[in-house]
Formats: sequence, structure tokens, C-alpha cells
Amino acid sequence: MNATRPDNQRPLLLVAVPCLNEEQTVARVVRDIPREIKGIGRVEVVVFDDGSTDATADRARDAGAEVVSSKTNQGLGATFRDAVRVALSKGADIMVHIDGDGQFDPADIPLLIGPVISNQADMVTASRFLDRSLTPEMPLVKRWGNRSVAFIVRLLSGENFKDVSCGFRAFSKETLLRMNLFGRFTYTQESFLDLIFKKLTILEIPVSVRGVREFGESRVASSIPRYAIRSLAIMFRAFISYKPFKLFFAIASVFLVVGVALLGFLGMHYLETGAFSPHIWAGFVGGSFSFFGFTTLITGLIGDMLVRMRLNQEEILYQLKRSRLEGRDSLADSSMSIGKLTDH
Repeated sequence: MNATRPDNQRPLLLVAVPCLNEEQTVARVVRDIPREIKGIGRVEVVVFDDGSTDATADRARDAGAEVVSSKTNQGLGATFRDAVRVALSKGADIMVHIDGDGQFDPADIPLLIGPVISNQADMVTASRFLDRSLTPEMPLVKRWGNRSVAFIVRLLSGENFKDVSCGFRAFSKETLLRMNLFGRFTYTQESFLDLIFKKLTILEIPVSVRGVREFGESRVASSIPRYAIRSLAIMFRAFISYKPFKLFFAIASVFLVVGVALLGFLGMHYLETGAFSPHIWAGFVGGSFSFFGFTTLITGLIGDMLVRMRLNQEEILYQLKRSRLEGRDSLADSSMSIGKLTDH
């Protein structure tokens, strides 16, 4: 991005603030968001009220934010997709996602968007565990849960990220166009896998974060077991969406090895004795395992074919979104040029 362009053409930053019953903190978060940032021409703050039953929306408006309200609680994943849609509709060059509960410091926003502005990263995420000196105090079970989820993401993706659950992130326009997420409960881990598999660059930056909420409890991690189960389910679906053959091949290999070994044992016994008994069980078990293994392998091949089809569809969707966005930008530029001519 070129930070030397005229002010009205310099990057637009949209700061998305998801909230659910955050009337005690949202106004402070909105007011503390910097409006003047080097390399950014304009900053817009949009609060996404996910079905709050308190005065969150009113507090946010009074603090100067635009508010997008949902009549019912959709979940953080659905709210994030709404934020992406609004950011693209406004022509934002960068979107920052920061929770409205006050756990993150809005003053760190320039730190996160710097690598995006300089094209060093497609997504920048705040990390609570990259720098041990900045690791916040938090319940042991919550820390264990965060690190366990990060380990699983590393296992699935092969990338060594320390914190994949932090909700303080910056995204480039290209990333917003490329992302296709489906989880309703959360988006944090799914987005990591989605962007990794699409070969987009992710950068972690250590920041100081409040480990325990000032008011209330986390709507995502209020129940660690439920959070872990839902997060694992989302990541499992994301992994199958991109690497089904790898997963099904691993499963099939186990059954095929056992099945072939049992059938081989039975065959050797028959060659030596001329009879299947007393090991006829090995034939039934080995045959069942081999059948299940081959079926699983074929399922993986079909899944791989479907992934190729889906990736083609995602590319078409990306091109359509980009064309629509570029068409809107061209129309805006034309209107601006006409306005300048009429002024003269």
C-alpha cells in the first residue's frame, strides 16, 4: 500500500468491535481507538452488537461508533463474517478485529496494521504467548486450553504458531476477499487453517493483554470443555475441507496394515497345514479390516476430488467479489472526477 497517496485515496481502516453485553467497557474501547495512524487516511469504527440485552449499542453510539445490531445472539463466528461483509462493502483496505470487553489495548492497533500496510503479512494476530514476559495471568485451565488448541493447529498445518485463539487481529483486503469461514461459534482457529492452506502469510506480534476480563465472563471460553469440543470440531471440519486424503489415508493405512497382516497370517497357516481352522477368525477380521481400509481410502480420494472442485468454486467466488469491489471503486473514482470537473 502506498502511504504517499493523497489523503482521500490513502488506505481506509475499519475497526470491527464485536460485543455481547459489554455496556461497561465498549465506550472506553471505542474512544481509545486511534483515529490518526501513519499510513492510514481514514479510520471507521463499527460495533457489532450480537444480540445484547443491555445498553451496549447506546454506549457505543454515544462514544462515536457506528453500530450494526443483531436481534438474536448469532455467535462470534457469524458476527465476524458480518464484519468482513461490512468492511468489504465500505471498501476498507484493512480491517482490525478487537473485542469490546477491554482485554486488548486499542493503542496497539498501529503495531498490528504496520506489517499489513508494508505488505509483509496478510494477517497479523496479537500473541499472548510469543513473549513470555508479556504472557498475562489467566486461569491454568484456560492457558492449557489455549496452548492445546495451538498445538493441534500446528499438528494439522505444520506451522509453529504460539497463539491461535486471540481475537485481536488485522486483515488485509486480499485476506478478507479470500476467507471463507463457516463456524458459528468462533472464527479464530478456523481462520488460521483457512489462511494457511491458502498460502497466505500470517504474522504473530507479542502484545500485552488482560488475562482476566474486567467485567463478566468470556462468552466463548466460559466453559472450557465446551470450548475445546467446539473448537476441535471446527478445526476437524476445516482440515477435512482442505486435506481429506491425508486424513483418510492415515486412517485407511491402519486398517489395511492390520487387515493384510491377518490375511497373510491365515494364508501362511493354510499353506503349512492345508486348513484354515482354528484361525478362521483371522479371515473374517482381516477381510473386514481390509474392506474398511479400502472404503476409507476411496472416501479420501473422493474427498480430494471434491476439494479440487470447491477450490475452483472459491476462486470463482473470489474473482466475483474482487470484480464487484473494483467496479464500485471505479464508479466512486468516476463520481469524484465528475465532481471535480463541475467544481471548475
